[in-house]
Amino acid sequence: MNIHEYQAKAVLKEFGVPVSRGVAIFKASEAEAAAKELGGPIWVVKSQIHAGGRGKGKFKEATAGDNGGVRVAKSVDEVKTFATQMLGATLETIQTGPAGKQVNRLYIEDGSEIAKEFYLSALVDRETSWISFVVSTEGGMDIEKVAHDTPDKIVTFSVDPATGIMAHHGRTVAQALGLKGDLAKQAEKLLTQLYTAFVAKDMEMLEINPLIISKQGELRCLDAKVSFDSNSLYRHPDVVALRDTSEEDAKEIEASKYDLAYIALDGTIGCMVNGAGLAMATLDIIKLYGESPANFLDVGGGASEEKVTAAFQIITADPNVKGILVNIFGGIMKCDVIAAGVVAAVKKVGLKVPLVVRLEGPNVEEGKKIINGSGLNVLSANDLDDAAQKIVAAVKGK
Repeated sequence: MNIHEYQAKAVLKEFGVPVSRGVAIFKASEAEAAAKELGGPIWVVKSQIHAGGRGKGKFKEATAGDNGGVRVAKSVDEVKTFATQMLGATLETIQTGPAGKQVNRLYIEDGSEIAKEFYLSALVDRETSWISFVVSTEGGMDIEKVAHDTPDKIVTFSVDPATGIMAHHGRTVAQALGLKGDLAKQAEKLLTQLYTAFVAKDMEMLEINPLIISKQGELRCLDAKVSFDSNSLYRHPDVVALRDTSEEDAKEIEASKYDLAYIALDGTIGCMVNGAGLAMATLDIIKLYGESPANFLDVGGGASEEKVTAAFQIITADPNVKGILVNIFGGIMKCDVIAAGVVAAVKKVGLKVPLVVRLEGPNVEEGKKIINGSGLNVLSANDLDDAAQKIVAAVKGK
């Protein structure tokens, strides 16, 4: 689960992390009061969307101006002008794609006098299950570009969960960033605070870009991006309360109600599969035969009739879907039970596009008989390769 910058900073502030003062607003009419509360003389007006690259982004509307989704204001009137232009406009960044995202919230923040910019992030290393830190002197830039062009400017290290953060981790950061004296002590303290927050809130990723040294000689997190492990949200009702569903795909929200793993894609073939690995293989083979998947959807091991019906409703709600491929490997559920669920779901939801069903596992022949004898416009496939070819051909009208 992702949250906005201003929310991330509020979470980090609970753990003592140094961040600038700021006020979140939802209406342009709130801009003046927010600016006066902060006092100025410099303010930064930041678009709040779940995507990076806001400063380099462009608004689709001509009335929103052309100086990006993060703007420096030098007067209260300028803060008001920017708020009026930006709120409600659609911001396109390298991460949003051409569709962009509508800006429904702004964060008005104290301006900072920046002496240096750094990069710092924390994430879970999948190989070791330890929390790893990534540090670079190249703050304010795309870390992917830094990693590609100048990998020597990136330092990474992991923290043993048995010991937690220790003094040598702080020294590693200070050395990587060229910090000495009081700044090195600040780096050690900051790293402890960030690690503590990461563990306590079950974060999945924490990115500070940039981490700055102010001209007053203080380390400060000028931006913050945080995502949480969705599997742990039951432990954090305070984090769940931060969820902004307007930033999420409506189909993904609906899928979460039925414990379905769903991710919207931009193709034409809707997929319903059980098991993440099988789902990925299904997406790959659709691409192999010349079409693109419209979604990733894993119904899990217990593909009940209720889940199958919900999955069909979600898939068919996508106007881009021109065909559906059901690829189920029976194990916990027998194929005849799954087939009956598919037929019941189709009858309940309705079907206006071609549907190919591939079943494998216990009672597979009985399952195929149920599909073929349903009287519905459903094609049965012998294996995944056969299924992929049939749905691609159907979508292409062959």
